[in-house]
Amino acid sequence: MTNKNIVSKSVIALLVLFLSFGFVLNAHASEENLIKHNKELKEKETEQESMDVGKLIIHHVSDGYEFHIFSVGKYHLTVPLPVILYDKGKWISFWSSEFHHHHGFYKGYYIAEDGMNAGKIVRKGPDGKETLPKYDLSITKTVFTLWVNSIILLIIVFITARSFKKRKGKAPKGVQSLMEPLIIFIRDEVALSSIGEKHYLKYTPYLLTLFFFILLNNLMGIIPFFPWGVGVDGNIGITAVMAVFTFIITTVSGNKHYWKDIFNTPGVPWWLKFPIPLMPIVEVMGMFTKPIVLAIRLFANMIAGHAVVLGFVALIFIFGKIGVGVGYGVSVVSVLFSVFLDILEVLISFIQAYVFVILSALYFGMAVEESH
Repeated sequence: MTNKNIVSKSVIALLVLFLSFGFVLNAHASEENLIKHNKELKEKETEQESMDVGKLIIHHVSDGYEFHIFSVGKYHLTVPLPVILYDKGKWISFWSSEFHHHHGFYKGYYIAEDGMNAGKIVRKGPDGKETLPKYDLSITKTVFTLWVNSIILLIIVFITARSFKKRKGKAPKGVQSLMEPLIIFIRDEVALSSIGEKHYLKYTPYLLTLFFFILLNNLMGIIPFFPWGVGVDGNIGITAVMAVFTFIITTVSGNKHYWKDIFNTPGVPWWLKFPIPLMPIVEVMGMFTKPIVLAIRLFANMIAGHAVVLGFVALIFIFGKIGVGVGYGVSVVSVLFSVFLDILEVLISFIQAYVFVILSALYFGMAVEESH
């Protein structure tokens, strides 16, 4: 299979992932602190609450219905996103800025501040309890950034594929010179070495899609400017969808030898299989725990990086309350550590993309491994 075919199949796999994410992410929209309409609550807010580091970090790593650019005094520059709801038998759509213009409520809907529905758009039901709309297809920060990143990745892939076609047999140039070493690395050092020569080409497009998708999202999450700065892979919905795809492919690809090892593991004493099938139960549970761990590992590692950086930034304000001089002194250290961690996150972005892909390739390799 040529590099061109691999890239073309990668585009198809990317489109499948892209369409799947759009429907999953809306269930994971969380608080972006859009509801700041109640002036009395603001006035009663204590200084300690305003510097709650936990709330500060959660606020910045959570999803939301608008992009907050900056604030000057009471003026907040934000980029609203479309709210799309289906409720009470009709479609309702408006910009998220309407919540601000109408004191946090619009057409009976508002964003819950706490409880099980915190960060989600709700309305008061007949019993006075918060009720979710039947369907919430709103475009959140994560969804919007996901679309932007996916478009960028598609453009890069098409440019690379065209360059491969035009410069066949020649030295790589431009974007191709950046992409080709990574493509060859994933193909030879990940797919070939983990899956085997007989089957590796069949899974290479998917593995390439995973790698570049995760890598681009991670790198764009470090850029602190609109429309980036959103940790797409720090959303469990994103990582869960990728893990589910890996699980499905592994399960469908499993050959006779793979299933025999699960339900009749060789080398295991018979009393662990009969009358109570302990080993088969453990192996079946392992089938499901592998993708769960795969999703949580990427999610936790990416969200942890952003949380640590925000923690260092929060130290400036915490020590600043002790004294202005102390705040300035700590700010130097905090900024230096934050810059160092941002640089480290570039390396972590590559590592986490590689880890997710190599584990997926190992699962595929176990599924198609021939008996000896």
